[in-house]
Amino acid sequence: MKTDANVVHLNQVAAEQSPTSPVGRLPVALIHLRDKAAQQLKHSLQTLFDNADDTLFEMADRAASNGEQNAFFEAMRDLRLKRKSIERGFLQKVFEPFATFNQYEIGRAPLGAVSFDSLALVQHDELEESVALEAMIAKVMSRDSMGVRHLTTRLNALVSKKLDDKSNPLGPAALCAAFLEACSSLGVEIKVKLIILKLFEKYVLADLDQLYAEANQLLVAAGVLPELQSAPVRRNPDHSPAAVRDPAHQAGTAAGEQTGDSVQEVFVALQDLLAQVRGRALPRRETPADAAPITSRDLLRLLSHMQQHAPAPVSDQFDLREQLEQLLSSASARSGKARMVGEVDEDVINLVSMLFEFILDDRTLPDSLKALIARLQIPMLKVAVLDKTFFSRGSHPARRLLNEIASAALGWGEQDDTQRGSLYQKIEQVVQRLLNDFVDDPQIFAELLADFLAFTGNERRRSELLEQRTRDAEEGSAKAELARRQVELALNERLLGKRLPEVVVRLLQEAWSKVLLLTCLKHGVDSPEWRAALATMDDLVWSAQPHEDPEARLHLLQLVPGLLKALREGMASAAFDPFSTGEFFSQLEILHVQAFQRFKRVMPAAEQQRAEEPAMLVSDAHESGSELATLELSSAAELDVPAMIEVVEEIVLLAPGQSDAGKPEICLADDDEALLRVDSLRVGSWVEFQEDPEHKLRCKLAAVIKATGKYIFVNRTGMKILEKTRMGLAIEFRRDAIRLLDDALLFDRALESVIGNLRKLKGA
Repeated sequence: MKTDANVVHLNQVAAEQSPTSPVGRLPVALIHLRDKAAQQLKHSLQTLFDNADDTLFEMADRAASNGEQNAFFEAMRDLRLKRKSIERGFLQKVFEPFATFNQYEIGRAPLGAVSFDSLALVQHDELEESVALEAMIAKVMSRDSMGVRHLTTRLNALVSKKLDDKSNPLGPAALCAAFLEACSSLGVEIKVKLIILKLFEKYVLADLDQLYAEANQLLVAAGVLPELQSAPVRRNPDHSPAAVRDPAHQAGTAAGEQTGDSVQEVFVALQDLLAQVRGRALPRRETPADAAPITSRDLLRLLSHMQQHAPAPVSDQFDLREQLEQLLSSASARSGKARMVGEVDEDVINLVSMLFEFILDDRTLPDSLKALIARLQIPMLKVAVLDKTFFSRGSHPARRLLNEIASAALGWGEQDDTQRGSLYQKIEQVVQRLLNDFVDDPQIFAELLADFLAFTGNERRRSELLEQRTRDAEEGSAKAELARRQVELALNERLLGKRLPEVVVRLLQEAWSKVLLLTCLKHGVDSPEWRAALATMDDLVWSAQPHEDPEARLHLLQLVPGLLKALREGMASAAFDPFSTGEFFSQLEILHVQAFQRFKRVMPAAEQQRAEEPAMLVSDAHESGSELATLELSSAAELDVPAMIEVVEEIVLLAPGQSDAGKPEICLADDDEALLRVDSLRVGSWVEFQEDPEHKLRCKLAAVIKATGKYIFVNRTGMKILEKTRMGLAIEFRRDAIRLLDDALLFDRALESVIGNLRKLKGA
């Protein structure tokens, strides 16, 4: 058979994998089947990768946080880099059995029912992944079970190793396992992995009906069990033009969703755990022997009654199970028949009660909002009674609504409680709507979720805009801080330890430092402008120092006009006060004239007359308008002697509004645990500072300014409220005054906690 040049030739792969099992031993019909399947699967996988970028980009555009957005962008990059290796690895794993049918064994445990061990707290990601795979496999089997069974039967007629639908190398279980293993090198979060799996379902698994039909037809043509009649191929509605145009929408909304029997497996596993701890963690209810279980519909009516009459707000002492028992007792007394809650519904009640026990004890959820969220317990219980996928489907609208409310409330501070801000009012509106309107139609959760997401989306965009402005301002401040340090260094290199006229030191520290700062910010320290500004400073310092060398007289005469011009232009460019500029230049004029008077005193008498002319020229060059130009310069006594100072302390330039006061920070060792905890903080992390026993401050790390080592924190609106250094944060960690808030999804954390506690009780 003629094959496409782009198809991976498995003869070579099989030979490498098993030299003792040459491909030539395969029946010709299986070789044709293998190559035909290779073409379709390779084409489908290429379509997946061609659409993955658009899907992940649109998901990133809809991301709720910078961290989530970065996760999608990193996944895009990782997929591009590893695309070829994933394609090659997938096809190699799929077709290994064709070369080694006699030695074929499933390389991993069959994708069967979820075990209790898979519900371990440390394996939550594996649980979601396993349930997602089960859903994908179940969907293919429910749609194409006949084609898979017929293909398995025909393969068994050709090979000695007996296969079943799970070990069929072209069956959905084997294909999913192969793709998962090929993607094992991707370093992506579970949320992104579920989206990639959904893309695999959309672009690869969705076309398997055609693959099975053509595979069976090929084997029938080869005379393999022609009496088996297969159903005609159905076109996949998901491949309509509209569906192809918007893969991100389908992947985003469907990622993590499971349908069919697999969604029940998590709940069944939870039921088994509950059964094993009943009587210890969960007291057994004493019910009359003739008590009849009420229907789920009757239970919903009782819960609706409680929903309308529950105390508001629900207190910590509110026991849902106890309240329900009292209602059942009253109903039994009125009817004269003993009634009880059925076992399945009782398990749902116990699970929801334990979930809300965790939620109301959660330190991440603000105390001021717990009372509001506690009132959602009865509506959440009702939706769980109606739909058991509430426990297994991360995208369930009721579950997502609870998670979104908790995420939005993460940055809620104590100061917001009295103000009853817009977020509090929105959550209160959602809770009241559920209490008033939710009877038995879960659609209300989807409506409220969409409305709440629109609200938080607007708030998030406003806060992100303010956050970005805060970061820009801090980056600018950091750049200015670095420039100040450069200027301080330049000043101290030239002045520290020297004895100079006070006017020169003041001019450089008060005026020329601003010129240097502006030059550094505008042009940088490697620019000609910066070197020229330093040269002007060096010239001024030299001109203010005593010199006895006759050649220095000529150099000073040549230097002063250009020096004064550079000083004037620089101070004008920095918008330095003109009055102060005039004062400085008046004193510099005296300084420079006196320098020539010193030269005159050490000259022979014959040359002293010639020295007066340069002195007058220096005075004229200042153009200060003072009367010195007309003074008799024959005696130095006629001029005031400038005060001299020795620079013994380092010059420190303060930013506007900055105070020089402040105690030095405690220094910790580089390997101190507190410093390691600071280094583990990521931008976007929420923390809580215990300012004093009565007040707590919640804020988000918005930026780490590497240039200055500052950590910038903002509130939920994006406004800067705190600034710390790395060492300052470490000290806060050491005295337990700072706590990292867990921003993982609230419901998921609660479910993990419940599963972990039940497993501990089971093993006790």
